[in-house]
Amino acid sequence: MRPTEPVTIWGRADSSNVQLVMWGAAELGVPVRRIDAGHRFGGTDTAEYRAMNPYGRVPTMRDGDLVMWESAAILRYLAGRYGDGGALWPADPVRRAPVDMWSEWAKQTGPSLFTYPIFWQSIRTPEAQRDHDRIAADLATWEAALDPLAEALERHHYVAGDAFSLADVAVGHLMYRWFTLNIARQPRPSIEAWYDRLCDRPAYREHVMVSYEALRA
Repeated sequence: MRPTEPVTIWGRADSSNVQLVMWGAAELGVPVRRIDAGHRFGGTDTAEYRAMNPYGRVPTMRDGDLVMWESAAILRYLAGRYGDGGALWPADPVRRAPVDMWSEWAKQTGPSLFTYPIFWQSIRTPEAQRDHDRIAADLATWEAALDPLAEALERHHYVAGDAFSLADVAVGHLMYRWFTLNIARQPRPSIEAWYDRLCDRPAYREHVMVSYEALRA
C-alpha cells in the first residue's frame, strides 16, 4: 500500500531527526514532500505550526488528516501503514522485537550520549565555550555504548540481523555525523564495514549524508 498523495514533512534537510524520517520513508517507498522549517528557516513558532506540533520542533508529518510529531513515532507509523511486513519492519512481533529494541536504543542512547554532548559541543557550540575535558569524558562514555553495537555487527551484516531493517535507519542516521566529525575514534572494523554498506545505499546518500556546516557555531 502506498499513499495516494505524498506525505508532507516539515523540517530542514540537515536535522538528524528529519533525516531519520526522510531516509526511512525512502526505504519504504513512501513519497514525501518536504517543507523547510526550523533553525535558520524559522516557521515553527507560528500559530499554524504550533497547532500541528505544540512543541514547535521538527519534524512534523501530515498524512491525509493525520498529523504527527516525534520522529521515531512517525517512522513506526509509516512502516506500520505502508510497509509490507517484511524485513524493514516485520509483522511478526518476535522478528520485529530486535528491530524495535535497537531503534529505541538509537533514540534514547544516541541523543543523550552522542548528539547533545559530542556533536552539539563540537559543532553547535562556539569554540571558546567548549569544555574539551568534558567532551573527552563524554567520548569515552559513547565509545563504551558502541561496544554492543560492534559486537552485534560482528555476528551479522546489519544491526538486527542479516537483513537491512529500520534498526539500521534508526542507528545509522547518527553514523554520518559520527564518522565525519574531526574527532578521534576507536577503530571498529565491524561498525566501519556496516557504515560503508549504508553509504552504498542511494537513500542514505541523499537524505543523511548532508552537510551540517550551516549548523556550525
